[in-house]
This record gives sequence, structure tokens and C-alpha cells, in this order.
Amino acid sequence: MNKVVSEFLDYLKNERNYTEATIKSYENDLDKWFRFLSQEDILYDDVDPRIVRNFLSSEMMKGISKRSCRRRLSCLSSFYSFCQRKGYAKDNPFVFVEGPKTEKKYPDVLYKNQVEELFRLNGERSDDLMVRDQCIIKMLYYMGLRASELCHLRIQDIDFKQRIARIYGKGQKERLVPFSEDCQQAMIRYRDESRMELIKEKVTPIFIVNADGLPLTVRGLEYILKEIETKSGLYLGLHPHTLRHSFATHLLENGADLRVIQELLGHESINATQIYTHVSDKEMKETYSNYHPRAHKDK
Repeated sequence: MNKVVSEFLDYLKNERNYTEATIKSYENDLDKWFRFLSQEDILYDDVDPRIVRNFLSSEMMKGISKRSCRRRLSCLSSFYSFCQRKGYAKDNPFVFVEGPKTEKKYPDVLYKNQVEELFRLNGERSDDLMVRDQCIIKMLYYMGLRASELCHLRIQDIDFKQRIARIYGKGQKERLVPFSEDCQQAMIRYRDESRMELIKEKVTPIFIVNADGLPLTVRGLEYILKEIETKSGLYLGLHPHTLRHSFATHLLENGADLRVIQELLGHESINATQIYTHVSDKEMKETYSNYHPRAHKDK
């Protein structure tokens, strides 16, 4: 591996506290970039905006999506900023190149009655995993957790009495997230009944475990949500992010301050939280269009 790339990846891991998945993504993007430079016989510190645009064009001709290209440009811009600070490169050519414009994709959000129906139907299940599954969907919705945050949450980081949990998000950034009484009851029932049955003789600090009593993975969580749809008979396209997005959108619709929602979600920038204002606007327009008697012209 290129020595400068290796140093950059170490910086992301040790100083920026990036996750292994993010670092791997950066490594893949840098590998593609250096392969391109090698084919063009160009040194990495002798790059100008024209070369960057050529790289971008070649990627899009291969069928790479606009969204992936923008992410790749962001990665490479960060790399060259790092090289500038270290004195390995004079300029950052990526700051002069704008990525391809992409259509803004709004997150999928459940209506409040859909969330209530999900809790009701799932709670009517009679199988051994119902209690755990009910706990999972209520934690995702009432706490707005990322999938990885739920999977890594330790039992000692939950204050059941005060109804608050210490969450370690992206880059191991710590935040406190409260939860409702309804969520508290589901969590305590799972802790005292289902969890004890699942872990048996095993010892783990992780709160949510799989059917074998082992710590849950993100992939395992996605599988559980699909199983919840099958077992409850309610198909909503469930995904961990669907419930997280619903959490944020419903808070905003009920008048919560955007800055508070930002803190609860663990967003570093308010810009990431801003998208929920557009989701609410979209729902408002859809509701108006569907229910206002004069919203549609007479045919």
C-alpha cells in the first residue's frame, strides 16, 4: 500500500475515530484513484482539476452512480487536505471540482398510525422471540438509534430508572438519549425475561442478543425486522433507518426544535438534520392533496 495512503488511513482511525467500514470505503476509493493515476502515468502530487474531471468522467462512463462519485470526490478531497497539512502536496485539486448533481433522496418514514399498528400486531405474536423483537422496534423508534448503535449498546450504559441511555455513535462520539415509559417497559421485560432465556450460560455486556444468545449484528438486525413483518403480517418495508427517520420526523411535526433533534440523532452537522424539514413538507403537501376537497381540478 502507498505509504502516504497508509498514513492517511491511520489518521482516520486513530485521530478521527472513523469506523472500520468507513476506513475500508476510503481505502477502496483511494485504490481506484491511484490505479487511474498509474494508467495515466501521473504522480499523485502533480494533479490538477482537469485530471480530476477526467477521473470523474471515466468513473461515470463505467456506470458508477452520481452519488458514489460525489462520495469518492469527498474522500479524495479529504486525502489531499491531509497531504497539504503534511507537506506531501502543494494543492488540493479537488476543491475546484464540483461533483455531479444528484436528486435528493428523502428518507422513508412511517405514519404514526403505522407505527402504532406495528407495535400492536407484533405484540400479539406468541412465539419466544416476540418480547425481544418488540423491545428492538420500540428502541429504534423511541430512541432514534442507528443500527450499529443498537447492536453495540451495553446493558451498563442504560439507566432504566431514569429512562436514559449513553450512546456511542459515529467516531465514538458520546451522547445521552432518553426513552419513553412504553419503551422502558419493553426493555425491562426483555431484560428480565427474554434476554435471560437467550443468553443462558453465556456472559456478554451487549444488551440485545440474537437467537443464539450472542451479540446482534447489523445484518442480523435487518433480518429480524424482515421476520417481524412476516410474523406480524404487516409489510412496511422495515429497516433500522426507517424507524430512526420516523422518530426524527414525528418529533419535528410535534414542534421539537431542530437543534434538539440534531443532538438526539448524534448528527455532527445541522445540515444532516435539515432533511427532516423537507420530509415534513412533503407529507404536508401529500396530506393536503389527498384530503382537501378542492385540491384537484374538476375533470
